[in-house]
Amino acid sequence: MTAPIVEILPDKPALVQRALHLVMEQIYQSVDRQGFCTLALAGGGTPKPLYAALAEQSLPWETLYVFWGDERYVPLDHPDSNAGMARQVWLDRVPIPASQIFVTPTQAAQPSLAAQTYAATLSDLFGRLQPASRQAIPQFDLVLLGMGDDGHTASLFPHTAALTVSDRLVTVGYKGEDPRITFTLPLINHSRRVIFLAAGASKQAALQQVFRPQGEDLAYPSRLVRPLGELYWLLDAEASAGVDLP
Repeated sequence: MTAPIVEILPDKPALVQRALHLVMEQIYQSVDRQGFCTLALAGGGTPKPLYAALAEQSLPWETLYVFWGDERYVPLDHPDSNAGMARQVWLDRVPIPASQIFVTPTQAAQPSLAAQTYAATLSDLFGRLQPASRQAIPQFDLVLLGMGDDGHTASLFPHTAALTVSDRLVTVGYKGEDPRITFTLPLINHSRRVIFLAAGASKQAALQQVFRPQGEDLAYPSRLVRPLGELYWLLDAEASAGVDLP
């Protein structure tokens, strides 16, 4: 694990522009290296303008393979759907082949079955893209993450069982009683590049705990994101104000 790269941007538009640069940089680097790029997207309001900005770019769309790091257990057309949001503002507006967009299944009666299905889909794709590492943990080129005011990321919430899952790629995370499908920490942490996007004053208290040299990992799950590759934290000025940064 390398040390995190923490960047402070003056406001949310500047944060989005910096994220856009890093995402495009990673896409081109991955395509140059291996001919494709694998991405896992985040939900929530902060990445939405990033996705809209990506829709305006000229990129090698046919080389992208898109997953979601987590998803609420709702239909694709539900207003809370992470995939629905990304498709509306970005993916349905560019020529990424439909067969390369892997929406999280949320129609199974049991969320655990949906998690198994998504993990199998992921393993199958990476088994074809990276046959030399068929038995290893898949390696995403890029994982985008947000952080909640409580320090959670993806659907890995404080003091929940999902935080300790180490034998699966995808599991069920719970926000209270509500199930969600989420990547596990071993999968996230195997990535080449992880980018956190955090904006707004409401993030300050959690960020203070996340960046403490010694702290409660299970209480602030974003502390547990320690990828093999690069880890970027992009913060706006409001989010970082008063926070002791590394």
